[in-house]
Amino acid sequence: MSSGPADSPVEFGSCIRWEPLESDTSRLASLYRSAAPYPHIALPNFLEVGVAEKLAADFPPPMGEAWINYRHLNEHKFGQTKRALFPDSIGAVVDELNSPRFVDWLSRLTGIEGLLADTTLEGGGMHQTPAGGFLNVHADFTMHHHRPTWRRRCNLIVYLNPEWRDEWGGAIELWDEGMKRAVVQVPPLLNQAVIFETTDTTYHGYPDPIRCPQGSTRKSIALYYYTDEPAGSAPPRATNYRARPTDSFGRRLAIWADTSAVAAYSVIKRRLGLSDEFASRILSRLAGKTSANDRRPADRPHDE
Repeated sequence: MSSGPADSPVEFGSCIRWEPLESDTSRLASLYRSAAPYPHIALPNFLEVGVAEKLAADFPPPMGEAWINYRHLNEHKFGQTKRALFPDSIGAVVDELNSPRFVDWLSRLTGIEGLLADTTLEGGGMHQTPAGGFLNVHADFTMHHHRPTWRRRCNLIVYLNPEWRDEWGGAIELWDEGMKRAVVQVPPLLNQAVIFETTDTTYHGYPDPIRCPQGSTRKSIALYYYTDEPAGSAPPRATNYRARPTDSFGRRLAIWADTSAVAAYSVIKRRLGLSDEFASRILSRLAGKTSANDRRPADRPHDE
C-alpha cells in the first residue's frame, strides 16, 4: 500500500485486527444479537496498531466539489463517496471492509445470510461534521437507490477522532422503537467501530450540535451492507427522521416537513438515477453565490 499524504507513513498489509474478531465470533455474535435497543456492537481497537492514526492524519478537509454538504433542517455534515479520490490509506481500509473475508465475518456476526458489499458507497464513504453540525435521529433508507432489489441490512462506522472529548458531544445515540429515549450512546473515539442493524425502527443519530473547536471535525468512514431480495418484497422507504420527546410542536412539524421533502427527493433520485453529487452541483448553480463548501442541497437523504 502506498503511503498516502501523511508525512510518516505506516506500512501494513491487512488493516483489520482479524485475530480477535475471528477467534471470538460466537461470543461477539451473541452480544450483537442480544443487545438493546436493537442488535448492535461497539468494537474498540478495531484496526491494526497505527492504522487508525494514519487514517486520521490522512483524512482530507471537506474542500472541493467531491465533498457533498448535507445541510438541511435534519442534518449538517459533509460526505465523500468517490473511492477513487480517497487517500490511499483510507481506500485500503474501505476495500478490506468490502472484501469477501470481512463480509463473510459480518454475516456470521449478524446472522444475516447473503450479505453484499456496496462498492459504490451509496450514502457512505468518508463523513465529517464541523462544529455546530448534527444528524437528527432517524431510521435509514431501506433500499439501495440504484440497485432496486438490494435491501439495506446493517451499517458499519469506524471513528477516526484522536483525543475526542466528552464535552464536545457527537456520540451516536441508539433510540428505542417508541422514540422515548436514547438507550445507548457510543462516543466517536479513534479506532472504535460500531456495527448495527438497519430496519424501519432502528433509530439513531447525534442530534445535538457538536461542540468541537472551530476547524476540527468529527470524522468517520461508513459502509452499508445489503441483501438481494425478490423484486417488490421490500418497498423502498426514504430516511425517516424523528422528533425527540423534548422537541416543541413547531420543531416536530418542521422535522416532518423536511422528512417529506427527503422522501420526495429519494423517489426522484431512484427513478432518474441521480447522484447526490449531481444534485449538489445543480443546486449550487441555482444558488449562484453559494460557494463550493457552503452548498445547501436541502432534500438529499444521508445517514450515518
